Amino acid sequence: MTTYAIIEVGGKQYRVREGEKLLVDRLSHDEGAAFSPSVLLVGGNGEPALDPSLKVTARVLGDVKGPKIRIGKYKKRTGYRRHTGFRASLTQIEIESIGGGRRPAAKAKAADESPKPVAEKETPRTEAEVTERPKGMPSGYEELTVAEIRKAAAEWNRPMLEAALEYEQGHGQRKGAIAAIESALAQKEDA
Repeated sequence: MTTYAIIEVGGKQYRVREGEKLLVDRLSHDEGAAFSPSVLLVGGNGEPALDPSLKVTARVLGDVKGPKIRIGKYKKRTGYRRHTGFRASLTQIEIESIGGGRRPAAKAKAADESPKPVAEKETPRTEAEVTERPKGMPSGYEELTVAEIRKAAAEWNRPMLEAALEYEQGHGQRKGAIAAIESALAQKEDA
């Protein structure tokens, strides 16, 4: 199969591979839309081939802004100063397939393998969670942000707070979460 292609998008040329994400000048396509850029060259397996019959499929992931560029003009001894800025309007795309034949095979292979790894992964995850997760920790704690922990810590009981503090000191090490849990523990002691 082919390993790379040189495509033209918006008057510029890019060397791409399957699964690669890249930023191009803003396109008029909607987010999630698939399109086929013009193919200039396809290479791989030893030598490049000018074969425009092969098709490259790309999908638009979304519109983004480029980095901010600051522009300053200055003339000495005249007091002339002007400052402006610029951010490029870009579109992020992902190359789905080169040549058209490779993507469906990957989906079929993923469909065949999906039931087996799920069963294999579930057992180690639960064992790891049992060994890593302190007993009595609030449910869904790992997904909480520091602000959510600060709000919810007032409602937790002392064993839940101690388990959350143990988890943070061993795994998360988020200073804001540790401070919120310690202050909630201090309030529980005073009450």
